Amino acid sequence: MLAVGAGSLFLSHVNDAGFWLVKELFGLTVGQTFKTWSVMETLISVVGFALVMILSVVIP
Repeated sequence: MLAVGAGSLFLSHVNDAGFWLVKELFGLTVGQTFKTWSVMETLISVVGFALVMILSVVIP
């Protein structure tokens, strides 16, 4: 379940309400938000996957 949750964040873009919230709060253009959001969501996804892999070794 954790792996699916982490994987679902990978490259979620303009269909996410958070995308538009970040755009408006920080006063970014759509292009800037797209770049920032892509990097952030990818990092969250990869770190989540890494934590799942660590947990799978620690907790058999």
